[in-house]
Amino acid sequence: MKNINTNTNIHINLNHLVSYLVIFAFGLTIGSTFFTRDSPPNFHTFPFTLDLVNFTSSSSDDYDDTNNTTTTAINETINIKSYYMHQMEDPELLWRASMVPNLGGENLPSKFKTKKIAFMFLVRGPLPLAQLWEMFFKGYEHLYTIYVHSHPSYNESLPNNSVFHGRRIPSKDVEWGKFNMVEAERRLLANALLDVSNERFILLSESCIPLFNFSTIYSHLINSNKSHVEAYDLAGPVGRGRYSYHMMPHVMLSQWRKGSQWFEMDRGLAIEVVSDQEYFPLFQRFCTRACYGDEHYLPTFVSMKFSRRNSNRSITWVDWSKTGPHPGVFHRPLVTPELLTSLRSNNTCEYNGEKTDVCFLFARKFMPGTLTRLLRFAPQIMKFN
Repeated sequence: MKNINTNTNIHINLNHLVSYLVIFAFGLTIGSTFFTRDSPPNFHTFPFTLDLVNFTSSSSDDYDDTNNTTTTAINETINIKSYYMHQMEDPELLWRASMVPNLGGENLPSKFKTKKIAFMFLVRGPLPLAQLWEMFFKGYEHLYTIYVHSHPSYNESLPNNSVFHGRRIPSKDVEWGKFNMVEAERRLLANALLDVSNERFILLSESCIPLFNFSTIYSHLINSNKSHVEAYDLAGPVGRGRYSYHMMPHVMLSQWRKGSQWFEMDRGLAIEVVSDQEYFPLFQRFCTRACYGDEHYLPTFVSMKFSRRNSNRSITWVDWSKTGPHPGVFHRPLVTPELLTSLRSNNTCEYNGEKTDVCFLFARKFMPGTLTRLLRFAPQIMKFN
C-alpha cells in the first residue's frame, strides 16, 4: 500500500509540473508577443525620467490645456536639460523617441506650444564657422534647439555664453561612406524628438552656412507643408548600380532612389524614420562598401512610404559641378556678395503649391578661412541682426 501511495504522489507531482510548464510557456509566448516595437529593449533604471505611459492616447482632447492631469504629467516628465548627455544606447534611445507622440501644433499644452526648429550638426570636431551661427541665432533663443554629434574623442569645451555650449549628444564614430553615417543621423533625430516642442529637423555639417536670417528660415520651414528629402532615380553605376538584389522583395530596383544626405523634415516624418524596423536593418545589412547608405536609405524609404509628404529636393545647396565623389569647396577668395546673392535667389522651385525663387536656405562646403568674409557680408546680404 505504501508503494502504491508513493507512486500516486509521484504521478500527481509530475502532472503538476507539466501543468506549470505549460502555463509558463504560454505566459512566455504572450510576453514575447507583447514586448515588440512598443516595448523597451532593456529593463533597468533610466538616466532620466520620461514617463511614456502618460503619452499613450492619440486623442487631441488628452492634450488640451484643460486636462490638468496630462499637462502636469508632461510638465513633470520633460526635462530638456537632460536630453543632451545621457547613458542610453541607441536601441533604447530610438524606442523612447518613437514613443514620444506627434504632439506638434495646437495639441501641445501652452508651455510647449512654441514651435521650434532643431538644428542638428553632424561634425567631426570643432565648428570653425560658429561665430557666423552665433550671429544667426542671436535673439531667437525661444525658437530653436541645437544638437551636435561630433567624434567621441573630441572634448574641446566652448564658452558658457556660446549657443553650442552643452549641446553635444552622446556620439559614436562616423566614417565617410560607411553606414554608421545613417546611424548618426537617426541618433540626432532621436535626441531631438525627445523635446516635444521641436517641429522641424534640419541636418547640417560644420561647413554649412545659412543663406537667410533666422526669421526668414524659421517662417519658411514652420509654414512648409512638406519635408525636404532629395530623392531621384538615377541610372548607371552610382545610382541603380548600387542596388543589391538581396533587398528583394522589400525594396525593388524600380523603387531605389538616390539623394543628398542633408535633409529637412517635419516631426511626423522624423518619428517614422527613428521607428523604422523594416527597411533600416535591410539597408544596414546590404547597403555596404560602395553603396553609401547616407545617399540611398532616406531617399528610398521616404519615396516608398511618404512620397506625398516630401518635396523630393534638398534645401541645402551643394556644388556638384565638378566631377568626383566630393562636392566643390569654397575658400576665402571665392566668397563674395555676388556668390551669396546668387545662392539665395538664382533658382526656381515649388513651395506650398506656388513657384518661388527661395529654394535653398543653407549652403556648403565653406572652409574655415571664409569666416571673416562671411561675418563681413552676412549683415548686408543675409540681413543678420
